[in-house]
Parts: sequence; C-alpha cells; structure tokens
Amino acid sequence: MNQRYYSLDVFRGATVALMIMVNNPGSWDHIYAPLDHAVWHGCTPTDLVFPFFLFAVGNAMAFVMPRFRQAGTAIFLKKVIKRTLLIFLIGLFLNWSPFLMWQNNSIVFKPWQWVSADGVQHGIRILGVLQRIALCYFFASVIVYFFKIRGAYIFSVLLLLSYWFLCFALGDKSDPYSLSGFFGTHLDKAILGDTHMYHGEGVAFDPEGLGSLMAPVVQVILGYLVGEYIIRKGKTYEMLSNLFIAGTVLIFAGFIWDMAFPINKKIWTSSYVIYTTGLAMLTLSTFIFLIEFKQIKGAWSRFFDVFGKNPLFIFVLSGFLPRVLGLIRIGNGVSADGKPLYLSPFGWFYEHVCKNVSTDLKIGSLFYAFCMIAFYWLIVYFLDRKKIYIKV
Repeated sequence: MNQRYYSLDVFRGATVALMIMVNNPGSWDHIYAPLDHAVWHGCTPTDLVFPFFLFAVGNAMAFVMPRFRQAGTAIFLKKVIKRTLLIFLIGLFLNWSPFLMWQNNSIVFKPWQWVSADGVQHGIRILGVLQRIALCYFFASVIVYFFKIRGAYIFSVLLLLSYWFLCFALGDKSDPYSLSGFFGTHLDKAILGDTHMYHGEGVAFDPEGLGSLMAPVVQVILGYLVGEYIIRKGKTYEMLSNLFIAGTVLIFAGFIWDMAFPINKKIWTSSYVIYTTGLAMLTLSTFIFLIEFKQIKGAWSRFFDVFGKNPLFIFVLSGFLPRVLGLIRIGNGVSADGKPLYLSPFGWFYEHVCKNVSTDLKIGSLFYAFCMIAFYWLIVYFLDRKKIYIKV
C-alpha cells in the first residue's frame, strides 16, 4: 500500500489478543462480567471482539481491492473463492480436531456423528467463528468488487433492513428476537441438522448460523468503507475528526435502533452491527491519533503488532492446542462416586498454579487468561523475529 498505517496492524493485533483472553479463562464458572458474553440482549466488552475482527477484515480489504481490480475479475474470483474455502475448511478442521476422543477409557477416532454412552446423539459442528469470517469475507468482497462504493452503501442498508424484516416477520410473533423465537434456528436446523449445530445454550442454536449471516456481512463492508475513506483522505485531521464524528453517530443510531431491534450478538442484530461498528471506528480513530499523529508507540504497540501479523494462525493454534492437550490425562483424585478424575496439562496448570493465586477464583481465572496471552505472544513474537507470516 502506498501509505502505511501501522495503527491498523495494532488494532487488528489488539483484537486478536482480546479474543484469546476471552476464549481462554481458567474457569468458565469464574469470570468477571465484562469478560463474559451478554446472556442474550445487550453488549459486553467481550461481545465487541468478533465484530471488531470482521471490521478489521474489511479494513484490510480496502488495501488489496485496488490490486484485485487491476488483476481482473477472473483473478479476483479465483483468489477470493480459494481464500474463502481455505478459511472455512480450517474452521471445520478446528471443530473436528484433534480427530480423536476418549471413549470407555480408550482413545478412538472421532466420527462425523456418534451416539454417546447415555444415548445422546452428537456431531461435528459445521459452522463457527472462522466459517463466519470466510462467508462474510466472500459476500462482502463480491459486493464491493462488483457494485463499487455507492453500491456497497446501498447493499449495506438493504441487508440490515431486510434482516430486521425477516426476524420480525418470520420469527415467533410473541417474541421474534428471543432464543426460541428467532427464525434463523429453523433454517439452520433444516440445512445443518441439530447434531451439527452449537448447543452451548442448552438447545440446538448456532450463533454463527446461516440465518444470521446477512448482518455480519455488512460489518465487513463497513470496515472496507472506513478503510477506503482512510486511504482516500490520507493522514489528515479532517479524516480523523470525520471518523470520530461518524463513529459517534453510529453508536447513537445503534442505541436508537436497539429500542425496536435489540442489540444482540448471538443473533447478530442490525442494531448490534451499527453500534459495534461505531465503537470500532472510535477505537481505530484513537489508535490512528496516538500512533500516526502523535507517534506514541513502543513496547505497547509492538506487543499487539505481532499478534496482528499472524492473526489467523495464532487464533487457530489457540483453539487447536487445548484440544490436543485435552487427550493427555493427568490424575486428579476421584469423584464422590469413586470414579477417577483427570486434568489436561493446561487444566493442571490452572488448578495447581493459577487457582492458588488468590482466594477470589475470578482472579485466578483471569491470571490464567493472561498467562495464555503471554504464551501465545511468545510464539507470534518468535515467528515475527524469523519473518514467518502464515497467511491464506
């Protein structure tokens, strides 16, 4: 790119670091409220991580799109489709990994679908974070490439309004924005099947499902539009002040829309897109002001920068490694009914080191999360020193 924006790398890296922290607490039962997702409606700092990352994907797209246009449609489609498939398949690989599991005290191959000893049917989840990134990247890229800036604005408005209409018209009339009333669940069940969906809410419901895909596509488009504006205006105070103003307006608009279409990460409502994009713009503007204008950078920016240089790799590793280590069993006494208890190496580290840091278990859980950030930072720092950047 013609004009380097180091602040964009730091923004992306900070988002990845926060993503690792909120995904790796010592115990899910002992988390400070800001580090947990909203139960349903609402938005915590944790609920900002994923939309910020999609926004960053759009920012990066703004720098490569001119090269795509020069290369031509055939090259553009080939590269975008290839990258989409790779990211989607990596996400599916992560869900299935490590392809082995403990069953009746033996390690066996984890099939696509199986029935546990208690008669419950299980399956590999098809969708997830990386799969959503892949699909949003694909549709946003196609919209931006073929319909240009003006068309991207129009598509964004139409997608957000259409999704609102679908949620209201096809959802349960008594509460269309509830877990049980959301229309997208029926679509996901019909296409994916119950056993291949997320069950973290106690029922088959996928927060990265196909039914809620329209709105996060707009998150990437808006990230692109902001990135394109930054490039076009250059490092000027006019650009910076306009970003601050636009971000503030979007936050206010998100709160207004929340009155009719609640801010909700799990069904990725249109108000959530507007609100989180506004916050992303203010955060990015702050980074630009500090780094590009005031030259306030050093150890703190370097810390986040290395995460931003290998974001996909370190996110995958932070999900893959605990699964692999989960196959290692370390004895940890017996249960009340006499059955042996086991810990993974990471679990042992939490139970015997982090948990003992304080009598407040939330502090120990948070300390473990910081240890995980430090551990993965050492890996990306080493890769950066060796000039190894793993991309798709």
